[in-house]
Amino acid sequence: MNVKVEKPHPLCGAIVTGIDLSQVPNEETVNTVEDLMAEHAVLCIRGSRATDEQHIAFSRAFGPLELPPDMKIKSGFKPRIGYGLYDASNLDIEGNIVIKDSPRHKYSKGNELFHADSTFNSLPTKWSLLLAHVVPPEGGDTQFIDTREVYDALPEEMKQKIDGLVAEHNIWHSRARGGFTTVTDEMKKAMPPARHPVVRESANGRKAIYLGAHAANIVGMDPEEGLALIDEINAFATQPHFIYAHKWQDGDLVIWDNRCTLHRATAFEDQKYKRDMRRTTINEYGPEIASTSLSS
Repeated sequence: MNVKVEKPHPLCGAIVTGIDLSQVPNEETVNTVEDLMAEHAVLCIRGSRATDEQHIAFSRAFGPLELPPDMKIKSGFKPRIGYGLYDASNLDIEGNIVIKDSPRHKYSKGNELFHADSTFNSLPTKWSLLLAHVVPPEGGDTQFIDTREVYDALPEEMKQKIDGLVAEHNIWHSRARGGFTTVTDEMKKAMPPARHPVVRESANGRKAIYLGAHAANIVGMDPEEGLALIDEINAFATQPHFIYAHKWQDGDLVIWDNRCTLHRATAFEDQKYKRDMRRTTINEYGPEIASTSLSS
C-alpha cells in the first residue's frame, strides 16, 4: 500500500491517496487509517470511488454502524439510499432537488451550524464517513475544526472553569436555531437529550472540547448562564484560524472524529445544483442500533 499524505491546513485535516475503498480494509489498512485519524482528526481519502455497499463495508471495519434514527418526521423524509446510510443531500426520493419551503429543507439548515454528529445520542459516537457522489460546481464546502487545538488555545482560567462540567445535547435545540421549529411531543420523545462531558480525551490522549450546536445547557447551572458559557466557547472555537474548509471532489470520502472535531456544511445554490452526499456514522462500541430504539 503506497499511501501519500498532504496537509491542507496547519491545524486540521489531511488528504490521503493510495487507499482503495472498493476493498474491505485489511489489518494494515485499518491500522494506517486509525493512526492517521488519531493524528489529524479529519481525513479525506481521494481517488477511489465506492458504492453504497462498499462504503458501508469500509465503515464497519472501524466500528459498529450507528443506524439512522426514526425521528417521527412524517413529511418528505422517505429513504432514497441504502439502509445504514444517512442522506446528507438536497435530493428527494426521486433524485430531484428538495424545494425550499419543505420540512426537509428547513431541517437541513441546522447542518450549517458547527456541530459534532450525534452528540444528542447516549451511544458513544466515533467517526462519520461522508462520501461525495455529486458535488455542485461552486460552494457546498464542509468546514472542520479540531477541538483539541481549541482546548490547547483556551485561557487557563477557562480550562479550569469547564473541567468536570457536563453538557446536555439536544437535536431539537440546534434545529430550532437553524429555523426548524415544527417539533411535536412524539419527535421529542423519540429523540430525547443526552449528557456528555464538556472536555473529553481524544484517541491520541489529547484533551478536546465536546460541545457544538447541539449543546443546549450545562447540567447544574442556571439555563441562561449555561447557554451563555456554551456560546462563548463555541464562538472561541469557530474563529477563522481554526477552520479548515474542505473543497469537495467527486468520490471524496471524508472521515472525521466526532469526539474531537466540529463541522458544518456551507451554503450553495441548493435550488439550482444537486449535491449528493451519503454518510455512515460509527460508534465506539455496542450493537448496530438506532438511537430511537433505545428511547422507545
